[in-house]
Amino acid sequence: MATDSPCIVIGDEERGYDLDLFCIPKHYASDLERVYIPHGLILDRTERLARDIMRDMGGHHIVALCVLKGGYKFFADLLDYIKALNRNSDRSIPMTVDFIRLKSYCNDQSTGEIKVIGGDDLSTLTGKVCDIIDTGKTMKTLLQLLKQYNPKMVKVVSLLVKRTERSVGYRPDFIGFEVPDIFVVGYALDYNEYFRDLNHICVISEKGKEKYKE
Repeated sequence: MATDSPCIVIGDEERGYDLDLFCIPKHYASDLERVYIPHGLILDRTERLARDIMRDMGGHHIVALCVLKGGYKFFADLLDYIKALNRNSDRSIPMTVDFIRLKSYCNDQSTGEIKVIGGDDLSTLTGKVCDIIDTGKTMKTLLQLLKQYNPKMVKVVSLLVKRTERSVGYRPDFIGFEVPDIFVVGYALDYNEYFRDLNHICVISEKGKEKYKE
């Protein structure tokens, strides 16, 4: 996989942090192995991504398109940082917001099929700059969908990119963290709709997978 997009690279040997070092909801305590990326580190990296976007995209009208549901927390925090920069700097970005919902996972495995199961009229994207949140096969499919609306430019920001042999080779324009091929939950990332309410990004345990398996 190419590494031309600057990001924090988490090595294969990194194991994360003991759950006892962080505040974990009791209803998930036995369903997780460890904290992988703490919430504070996520927010700090997101703030830097907002600055990078402001630097590269300033002056353009951006349609910020959020991929639901897994992208909503990152999307909200990223936009909060961009709005703060708009208020407190001489350079600002005019921006509107839109949403689309896609589904590609069942349990912890990708189905290989990307389903568009919600979202607004994407014709509003025509002639504007898009800031989209997602990765991999889902993103490749979504980019093909967006092409028919002839946007002037498309830029993709993703909090996580996995190192995996299953990768289609796509690399987003802005990346938070590059991580090994492990299944993580929290910070709106789910396992069958559970764990979205967890602040940290964590590694789910085998017990947790079995407990919430469909």
